[in-house]
Amino acid sequence: MEAQTTEKAGSSHKDTVFLIVAAVALLGGMFAFYYFEGQLNAFVRTLILLAGLGATLALGYQTAIGRDLWGYVSGARVELRKVVWPTRQESVQTTLMIALVVLVMALLLWGLDSLLLWGVETLTGRGV
Repeated sequence: MEAQTTEKAGSSHKDTVFLIVAAVALLGGMFAFYYFEGQLNAFVRTLILLAGLGATLALGYQTAIGRDLWGYVSGARVELRKVVWPTRQESVQTTLMIALVVLVMALLLWGLDSLLLWGVETLTGRGV
């Protein structure tokens, strides 16, 4: 039991160090992108920024949080492949039905509003 606790604590410290170094790599890439604006062209600065981002992702993946996040993303991609997407005809029919329901509701609300306005004007005598 104590060995597991020590192992988790060591892993936690290692993860913290990796995450700090990853944050420094990302911030360093961003800093270099803007710092060298007048000295390097945009392509080279973008490569520096992407290198910082790549280092951040690589270091982040080495942590338990990074591996868990990658597992979640992989699982989401598997589930996304299982989705049955509607055909073009189904999408058009659904859109038209929604437009029809919105139109009918607009007319019903307009009629109710007009009826209530007429009632208020009749009760207050302002419509005459």
